[in-house]
Amino acid sequence: QLQLVESGGGLVQPGGSLRLACVGSGATLDSYGIGWFRQAPGKEREAISCISGSDDMTFYENSVKGRFTISRDNPRNTIYLQMNKLKPEDTAVYYCAVDMRLYRLCVLDTLKYDYWGQGTQVTVSS
Repeated sequence: QLQLVESGGGLVQPGGSLRLACVGSGATLDSYGIGWFRQAPGKEREAISCISGSDDMTFYENSVKGRFTISRDNPRNTIYLQMNKLKPEDTAVYYCAVDMRLYRLCVLDTLKYDYWGQGTQVTVSS
């Protein structure tokens, strides 16, 4: 069974950087769309970035565009989210998830994703 495990979260000062990792087991991720999501206290989970299973095309939610970068490392079966210029409003639990439709363009929609990791906490504070 496919499992996803996120890591790399932590406490960082505003303006700092973190790199999150999403490691898959039980299936090879390279042909599936993978999304990164976050949920802040009292708010709904939101999609912030995804990488497509068809051609690795990437998409970003407006608030993270230009600051976050999603990428794949296929030999490691891992998806990364490089987060730069972090802001206090980026504080949330971050999740990765996989869309099990093969070779599709990814979408920033939580409903399209089938398997989820357990999340990793990111706190941006001075």
